[in-house]
Amino acid sequence: MEEIEISSWITLDAIKKKADIAETVGNLQTGHSMSVFCSIEDDYLELIYSDATANTLRRFEDKDEFEKAIEERKEEDGEAVYDEEREIEEDDDDLDEDEDADLELEEDSDSY
Repeated sequence: MEEIEISSWITLDAIKKKADIAETVGNLQTGHSMSVFCSIEDDYLELIYSDATANTLRRFEDKDEFEKAIEERKEEDGEAVYDEEREIEEDDDDLDEDEDADLELEEDSDSY
């Protein structure tokens, strides 16, 4: 495995646009890093986005080493799948509670 430090997310984004993404582990919204595992031709890469440490590009020797790194990263970061539908439902529930609270206030003000 080879590793180099990348100073900018823009550079990582440019590489990611040209690559075939195999897996994304982590989330910058809930944690401090995110790893994007991808390949470009015969090169297997891990693009590590971080808001706490240096960004990193890792190149693996072969597909076996690449797949092993994916599993290790999943174990380190945990494997929480982002469920967009659940977030939308939670937001809708919050709106319903706010509307109910407004109705209760209006009803109380009429009784005085």
